[in-house]
Amino acid sequence: MGSVGLVNHHVLVVDDDPTVSDVVRRYLEKDGCRVRLAGDGEAALAAANAEMPDLVVLDLMMPGIDGIEVCRRLRRRAPDLPVVMLTALGEEPDRVLGLEVGADDYVTKPFSPRELTLRIRSILRRTGQVQKSQPQPQPHSTLADGDLVVDTSRRLVTMAGVQVKLTKGEFDLLVFLMNHAGRTWTHQQLLEKVWGWSVGETGTVTTAMARLRAKIQPDEGFPKRILTSYGAGYRFERVGGGHA
Repeated sequence: MGSVGLVNHHVLVVDDDPTVSDVVRRYLEKDGCRVRLAGDGEAALAAANAEMPDLVVLDLMMPGIDGIEVCRRLRRRAPDLPVVMLTALGEEPDRVLGLEVGADDYVTKPFSPRELTLRIRSILRRTGQVQKSQPQPQPHSTLADGDLVVDTSRRLVTMAGVQVKLTKGEFDLLVFLMNHAGRTWTHQQLLEKVWGWSVGETGTVTTAMARLRAKIQPDEGFPKRILTSYGAGYRFERVGGGHA
């Protein structure tokens, strides 16, 4: 059944460890992907220049041009290109930076290749590159709460008329919370509802939530809209007019 989701998609896997690259390649090819490997940042950029992939699996720490810089350069050329970062334990600051420059998700080494494949499927589905078997309808084409306006069809967010740049994960998280204003969601529920994973690291939710909050409610001393229900999770509370 796996090949139904990823068949014919071109994935670029970038890692200086040939063992890791080969394992990931075999799992993705089993699911129907066309995979190209690159052992360092320069090779990755050259491969993307020759043919832009549908998604990049990118190791964070590499000799020469590291994953952060590769992600930054790829994003300049292809703003919507999905990127999954591979990180080692203890690289939290770099992981946050990776999400900031545009990575859609991260997977911590050592990881399950099958879980990585499922995450890739989920990301491609969310970005519209894999057709959903059961499409989820958008309740509104525009969501608004005071000066916060979200155009779901154009994936555009503005605050007081100024565009707010969000990653795909941050955008999907915001839309989900606004569509369910007033309800509290746990980390695990958000992981399942927004990212589509029944298993995975809830740190993905924590990091995305922190980044989203910093962008739409910069005054940490007076949090609004996205609130924490301690011991329970997060909820969206409306502060202005519009519908959410």
